Amino acid sequence: MTDVTEILIHWYAGRSQSEIATSLGVDRKTIRKYLAPAIAVGITPGGPAKTTAEWGELVSGWFPELADARLRQTTWPQIERHRDYIADMLKLGVTQATIHQRLRDEQGLSASVASLKRWVAANLPEEVRRDRVTVLGDQAEPGAEAQIDYGHLGSWIDPRSGRKHRVWAFVMVLVCSRLLFVRPVLAMDQRAWTEAHVEAFAFFGGVPARLVPDNLKTGVDKPDLYDPKINRSYAELAEHYDTLIDPARAAKPRDKPRVERPMPYVRDSFWRGREFTSLQQMQQQALTWCRDVAGQRHCRPLLGAAPMAVFDAVEAQALKPLPRKPFVLATWSTGKIGPDIHVKVGKTLYSVPWQHMGRRVDARETPTVVQIFDRGRPGGAGGLIATHVRKAAGKQTDMSHYPPEKIAFKMRTPTWCRTRAGEIGPACVAVIADLLAVNALFRLRAAQGVLGLAGRHGADRLERACARAIEVGDPSYRTIKGILAARAEAPAAPEPTGDGGAAAHLHGPSQLFGNVVALPRPSDPPTADTTTASGPPTAAELPPATASGTHPGPGNDEPPAHDDGGQRERAEPATTDQPAQSQPAQSQPAQSQPAGNEEAS
Repeated sequence: MTDVTEILIHWYAGRSQSEIATSLGVDRKTIRKYLAPAIAVGITPGGPAKTTAEWGELVSGWFPELADARLRQTTWPQIERHRDYIADMLKLGVTQATIHQRLRDEQGLSASVASLKRWVAANLPEEVRRDRVTVLGDQAEPGAEAQIDYGHLGSWIDPRSGRKHRVWAFVMVLVCSRLLFVRPVLAMDQRAWTEAHVEAFAFFGGVPARLVPDNLKTGVDKPDLYDPKINRSYAELAEHYDTLIDPARAAKPRDKPRVERPMPYVRDSFWRGREFTSLQQMQQQALTWCRDVAGQRHCRPLLGAAPMAVFDAVEAQALKPLPRKPFVLATWSTGKIGPDIHVKVGKTLYSVPWQHMGRRVDARETPTVVQIFDRGRPGGAGGLIATHVRKAAGKQTDMSHYPPEKIAFKMRTPTWCRTRAGEIGPACVAVIADLLAVNALFRLRAAQGVLGLAGRHGADRLERACARAIEVGDPSYRTIKGILAARAEAPAAPEPTGDGGAAAHLHGPSQLFGNVVALPRPSDPPTADTTTASGPPTAAELPPATASGTHPGPGNDEPPAHDDGGQRERAEPATTDQPAQSQPAQSQPAQSQPAGNEEAS
């Protein structure tokens, strides 16, 4: 409509149609078309002056389709039928191209995507423009904020191995001075993320009060606008350096524009066209580039000043000082304990006490130590259940974590077997030494089996069985077990009596004949206490020593009793309190001979 108004103004000023066509670049037929309504109503050039607004009102009345674009759109009526659907999709953040594709495929819309965009701009301007509105942030104070993100640099072939790697750039930007820190990495894991922060703080010589990272898993476990869950390793770093972590909203790159915008500059100025021999050289070159190139550039937001100059003048003193104690890099992970009571941390299996089998635990891995915590009590003193020296790969096992009965074989080593055999006896030592002489580990179970027999049969019987097996020339586990089962082990040695095995009569007469009743002498008159009416005492009445033919020792007043050749029977022993009583002649005939006859015989 502006062009039509301009044509009428030129015509009313007295210019010819040819001059208007040449001046405005419009065909003369088009000029005649728009001048026709003015001529029809009697307007002639050179009349009273009219303002642009007055000509605009006249044009709106003569050509209403120019004032309202909807009147000249033939496809808008069919788009209008889907107004509510389009408005709802725009509120959900669906792009106009996707809305057009869905309406075309699902509803049969024939209008073009350009027509849909024009319709949206004319009919739903608020829904389209609302998301485009940006709020200018406050000017950052020196040392107040740093924004962090990863950016892809490109591919790199390691000259040493010939392998192709994707290289990423860790970038931290101080918002006030725009000073960059760039560190190329090959993996965006937890260790690389934490190490990059430590190197960045060392490069700046201080720590900003607030960090604004992206919602990577290495920094944020669970994104949330109001209460994001920070990764444990990242939280330890923030606590050590006394800084606040304030993650950007998910899928909102404008929350950290200071680090998003320099990414193409880093990729172009530092990376492209350069050759690197190693990752270490790449990282060193990045530090030089940050200081000498990016730090010296003319920065438009700083009114042309160099970031390094602004940093040295304003921001360096505002950063928090670095802690005196160096930060220990730690990586946290979660795992489940299997039946083998091991949990995988990195590329290594670490054992935990068997009572925690089947549970999920948290592991904290440092360059030297791996700590495993009960997940129900993370980080607390009572939550620590195992500690190991870190190992790059393989298995790290503490045997005390197993139940004792499950590791008896592993704990009873050849050294243990020899020590235990020495506690049993020399024959057992000889058997164990013979079993472990050749292929000790192969025959270890047999040695353990022999020693285990002591628990069922006793150490003394095992020692005698080992001696018996050596005697028969087959000191094996099967033979020793059979000897014990048949109770055929060698008899036990007699216990020492204290007299070195001397004869009993060497103890003296007081012990040998302490309870023997003396025989009557021929000269002594018989008494009722010593003889019966029928004659001298019988063999049954004699004490055991006399009946067996044992001679009394020297110093006894009684004469020695001679052996009768086994004719006498052993008598019941008499006690000192009750002397032997004679039996009636009719019930027990006397078989002993008088003393004189014994001497004669």
